[in-house]
Amino acid sequence: MLTLDTFLATLLYAVVGILIFIVTFILVDRLTPGELWKEIIERQNTAVAILAGAGAIGICTIIAAAVHG
Repeated sequence: MLTLDTFLATLLYAVVGILIFIVTFILVDRLTPGELWKEIIERQNTAVAILAGAGAIGICTIIAAAVHG
């Protein structure tokens, strides 16, 4: 049965995971040469978009494994 404590803990882990993902993705964006979003949005560079998506999936997998324990 879902209790309030369990719900709040799940919500907290989700928020912390999303915040860690955002900070990590910004860090990766800053460390890559060039402007990642400019390449994806303005220049429609599919290869950079696929690379960014793969990086995001990798980051999320690591965060999920860390949160899951």
